[in-house]
Amino acid sequence: MPGRVVIVSGPPGAGKTSVAQRLALGSGEARAIHLHTDDFYACIKKGFVAPWRPESQAQNITVMTAIAGAAATYARDGYEVIADGIVGPWFFEPWLEVAAAQALDLRYLVLMPDEATAVARGTARTEPGAMTDPAVIRAMWAHFRTYAPDPQHVLDTTGQSLEETLSSVREGLAAGRYRLA
Repeated sequence: MPGRVVIVSGPPGAGKTSVAQRLALGSGEARAIHLHTDDFYACIKKGFVAPWRPESQAQNITVMTAIAGAAATYARDGYEVIADGIVGPWFFEPWLEVAAAQALDLRYLVLMPDEATAVARGTARTEPGAMTDPAVIRAMWAHFRTYAPDPQHVLDTTGQSLEETLSSVREGLAAGRYRLA
C-alpha cells in the first residue's frame, strides 16, 4: 500500500525543517523519510542560481520535479514521506502528477507565522547555508501572501512553540486535513 506524502511548506523561518524532521521521526508508520528540499538544491554544483531569483525558474521546476519523483518512489514502496521546503502553489504540478500516477495520499500544509516572527526566526538561524538575509525572508514571506494557497492548508504559527505547532499539524493530519490530492 502506498505511503502518504506530506509537504511542509512556508517562508524561511517558518519552522518547516524542525516540524518535518519530528513528523518523520514520530511517524506511526513502520518506515518514514524526511526529504529536505534544500539538499536537492545543494546537489547542483555547476550552474546554480539562488532559488529566490527570477532567473531560477527553470532550475526550480527541475528541482521540484526531482523531489516529487523521489517522494513518489519512497511512498510507492510504503514509506511515509515528509518533504519540507518552499513549495508554493506555483510548484504543485509535479506533485499532483506523481500523486495521480501513483494514487498517493498527498497532503500540503503551509506554516505561516507573521512576517516579524519569520524574520526573527530566520535571522537567528546558525546552520550552514541557512537563509538568514532579512530582505529575502521578507520577499519570500510576501510571495506566500501574494500567491496564497487555499486557507485550509495554512497554519498560523505565530507565537507557537515547536511542540504546539507539531501538535496542531499531527491533529490536522489525523483528521484528514491538508489533502491536496
